[in-house]
Amino acid sequence: MKAHGKTFVVTGGGSGIGRELVLQLARKGARIIIADIDTAGMEETKRLAHNLSAAIHAYALDLADGPAIDAFATRVLSEHGAVDGLINNAGIIQPFVPLNELATDKAERIMRVNFYGTFYLIKSLLPHLLAQAEAHIVNISSMGAFIPFPGQTMYGASKAAVKLLTEGLYAELLQTSVRVTLVMPGAVDTKIMEHSGVSISKEAQAGMEKSPRLPASKAAECIIEAMEKNQPRLVLGSDARFLDIFSRFFPTRSIRYIVKKMLVKSPFIRLNTLSDKFRKWLAVFYYF
Repeated sequence: MKAHGKTFVVTGGGSGIGRELVLQLARKGARIIIADIDTAGMEETKRLAHNLSAAIHAYALDLADGPAIDAFATRVLSEHGAVDGLINNAGIIQPFVPLNELATDKAERIMRVNFYGTFYLIKSLLPHLLAQAEAHIVNISSMGAFIPFPGQTMYGASKAAVKLLTEGLYAELLQTSVRVTLVMPGAVDTKIMEHSGVSISKEAQAGMEKSPRLPASKAAECIIEAMEKNQPRLVLGSDARFLDIFSRFFPTRSIRYIVKKMLVKSPFIRLNTLSDKFRKWLAVFYYF
């Protein structure tokens, strides 16, 4: 589905990939409805897009709040009349701790935002999308859905749930006017840690800054291109493509590979210590 002249709902449009999606869709002549908990970020996105001659509207929305999502969808359809595309981009990560140390409320919020937020928004808008001549749903998962990363187990589980939800939706909508695209990004240069309330050490931060990451603008460009080509699946980045193939053919070996990376290459870990120190290097290795 071509973006020009269409109306899109983009979650997480206040920063990172979401902001770039908004700006690039605007350049293509689309109308955009941003949904984000970060109101200041959304206003900054609107400011950056002020000369793009596009209609951009911002709505504060907490994707962990199911009733608020239903109310948002009702309001959007009432105020704008039509939605042609939905890009479920927003997501958060967990604190870098093993599952045994992860507080239950934090684990539940990861699932509410990443999975149920995506699910509820699709459920709220899908009847309307099905009535359109053409429509598109884009769901952003993660390379963390291919393979487990210790210290981000709940995050990976939420993104794996998004992956299978999207694949199931694709199958169910094959005979309809709604197309579906699943996006599996690797490392992208965003502020997901900051927006997730996750802190890391200065050493890990320095390591992240030196690590190769796909620019958010390039990620957004690839996502929009995949949508406009009705591409069902996009594995984004060389790291994600490598893990996709490796985990398919060698599921156990690929897990051991990740663990070995953490143990051998980390300047923070010894073989007999996998508690606090391993989290610092993990932040460097799995920078999303």
